[in-house]
Amino acid sequence: MLSKKTKYGLKALTFLATRESREPIQIAEIADSENISQKFLESILLTLRRNGFLGSKKGKGGGYYLIKEPQDIPMTAVMRILEGPIAMVPCVSLNFYEKCDDCPDEEACSVHDLMLKVRDANLEVYRNTTLADLIS
Repeated sequence: MLSKKTKYGLKALTFLATRESREPIQIAEIADSENISQKFLESILLTLRRNGFLGSKKGKGGGYYLIKEPQDIPMTAVMRILEGPIAMVPCVSLNFYEKCDDCPDEEACSVHDLMLKVRDANLEVYRNTTLADLIS
């Protein structure tokens, strides 16, 4: 299940991407518009800023703004930053692989085979979707 952190991060990015200008938007405006707790949103936006998707400006007229074009923000990157590994089990993760303690043979594991298919299907969607796709 998608975490609220990821859902709210996607909503905030979409909100910022629909703005005609790249002027900073205050957290309160985003939170009110998207019905998100301002405190929680602040943490999410900070994560997105630290990972190079957003810029911020302090003081009067300050807030957050996109520093990349929406078509240059792939969902794979957003999902990994906000949600963590895309794979549902560590033995099929591309970036966070770990052998499962309870599985003596990955090649014979039916769960492993199923989760590979799920991971690949999710990656196909995420790789072929950008923030621009979410706002069009």
